[in-house]
Amino acid sequence: MQRGVLIKYKHSVMFGAWLPVESGLFGVPELSSPEGFQEAQEKALQETEQLVQKACITPPGPQTVMIFDQLSDALCRVADLADFVKIAHPDFAFREAAEEACRNIGTVVEKLNTNIELCQSLKQLLANKEVMDSLDPETRQVAELFMFDFEISGIHLDEEKRKRAVDLNVKILDLCNQFLIGAHLPNKIDKHILPEHIRYNFSVEGNYIQITGLHADCSDDLVREAAYKIFLYPNAEQLRCLEELLTSRNHLAQLVGYNTFAHRALQGTMARTPGKVHGEILFYRTLKDFEIMKGMKMKLNPQNSVINLNKHFDSFVYFLRYNIEPSLYCPFFSLGACMEGLNFLFNQLLGISLYAEQTEKGELWCEDVRKLAVVHENEGLLGYIYCDFFQRADKPHQDCHFTIRGGRLREDGEYQLPVVVLMLSLPHSTRSSPTLLTPGMMENLFHEMGHAMHSMLGRTRYQHVTGTRCPTDFAEVPSILMEYFASDYRVVNQFARHYQTGQSLPKSMVSRLCESKKICAAADMQLQVFYAVLDQLYHGEHPLKRSTTDILKETQEKFYGLPYVPNTAWQLRFSHLVGYGAKYYSYLMSRAIASMVWKQCFVQNPFDRAMGERYRKEMLAHGGGKEPMLMVQGMLQKSPSVEDFVDALVSDLDQDFETFFMDSE
Repeated sequence: MQRGVLIKYKHSVMFGAWLPVESGLFGVPELSSPEGFQEAQEKALQETEQLVQKACITPPGPQTVMIFDQLSDALCRVADLADFVKIAHPDFAFREAAEEACRNIGTVVEKLNTNIELCQSLKQLLANKEVMDSLDPETRQVAELFMFDFEISGIHLDEEKRKRAVDLNVKILDLCNQFLIGAHLPNKIDKHILPEHIRYNFSVEGNYIQITGLHADCSDDLVREAAYKIFLYPNAEQLRCLEELLTSRNHLAQLVGYNTFAHRALQGTMARTPGKVHGEILFYRTLKDFEIMKGMKMKLNPQNSVINLNKHFDSFVYFLRYNIEPSLYCPFFSLGACMEGLNFLFNQLLGISLYAEQTEKGELWCEDVRKLAVVHENEGLLGYIYCDFFQRADKPHQDCHFTIRGGRLREDGEYQLPVVVLMLSLPHSTRSSPTLLTPGMMENLFHEMGHAMHSMLGRTRYQHVTGTRCPTDFAEVPSILMEYFASDYRVVNQFARHYQTGQSLPKSMVSRLCESKKICAAADMQLQVFYAVLDQLYHGEHPLKRSTTDILKETQEKFYGLPYVPNTAWQLRFSHLVGYGAKYYSYLMSRAIASMVWKQCFVQNPFDRAMGERYRKEMLAHGGGKEPMLMVQGMLQKSPSVEDFVDALVSDLDQDFETFFMDSE
């Protein structure tokens, strides 16, 4: 694929138009049409077959690990791309073809994970102490990770049970896809049921109104109540799908030798076991008496809140408003200004600049997608970020980071550049204004860019551990750390300008915004504990003693301050149950680590280049090629204890802790 001339990133350039030339999705020639997925898939499978044969005859050595990584790369190049296209492409034919490719590649992966001959070639390497001692740490780590994949897939089982494990994995893939689709589908209701004065807030199709989300940012109580009750109304088919998914996961875990799916999922993470999650990472001993929440409630004035606790419909997903109105902040957070802020921050910390990149015809799936080249001041081009930022029909309302192609050192000595997509759901610009972000949208943009930088700077030799391909409870650290930068006045002051007047965001408004986040922090922590406990219960001992809705109600009342709303089933919209099954606790653990990194390394100066370089060297560069706790120790220059994790989270709730507090003026 020919690259366009790099153009210095500017607000007007990034959202400009280009004269395209012919290509396929992401520059892959085969993907100029949906049928191309079949061709791309067949090429990948042919390459896979050759690599499997090569792996089985290669003597134990570093070449073994390289071949395994090539094998992984050949499959991921199609599967990762298809995984994004199946949910994000506006053309149903593309989505359908991508979904079929995902299923076919996924089936092959599961079969390879139970291939005795292939596993034996890796075992011979791991059993050869002399050869293993000669390997560099990253290569040893990757070899052990590949063996770990064999073990959790049931390589030790007899042939009949291995086949059953493959069938279960394929079934789980199908159920995951079905659940994700159902989690984002709108709910319909006869428009005459809703008061006429709020109907305009929703999409109308004939005599029906479509509810596509919770409308949590809406200032109208009735709109939020209607959206909450209708969007979360139980769906029998989605409920059956979730129950079957949880049951199938449990069957798979027990088949391959684990007590529960949670035990299987937590192998290879920092937590290791469900007991660790329950005993330490969720900090039951810290939160069990809800003293944090009590302290928060003493400061709450319900009249200043988006929610009204007396109506019993209000959700734990709503942000509390503490003397702030999000719409007052939007004019200062145009998308162009926010991107300039990110560009400035990355340049100061890491010597990185974002450049607009010319695209070819057919490379993009939607005309408003933009492509950025990530360029280091000395090292040159590091990779590409496709920015799929705007709302459109059939697009999931969830902010996500997707790896399209992982970075790796190729056989010819060149580095395969990483390619990622950042998907947001931002409003389009209008004739009178550019795209304007709420404070929450701005923070989410910074969060997802944290993932993107992890992908760009994870310069590993092997794509199997590139960027965010690391334990889940470490993968969220870079993104959550970016939230601290997004909540620092010194950072915000660099870019927050009124799109019409150029006025900087007043310090008093920043102060109130920060206060509101601190007020919400205790509630948010309990919310995360609730989510994590619920996730563990769903993936714990089976059969479940109660329905998933009853478990939700009981867990919410025990671990969260707001009551369960009758005739709702929020768990059916909890899409994280797919990607984070039994590992949702990762957000809490990652936040504790990010908090420690922020306070020790960046709170004094968020633009400290020396700390930025240490951050890259110790944490971002290794992807999953190094034990996460070793990376944390390298960054903090100490080994954190459980008490350090607890203190980091609790100190974030301290109203006196200065991150960017400025005196209100």
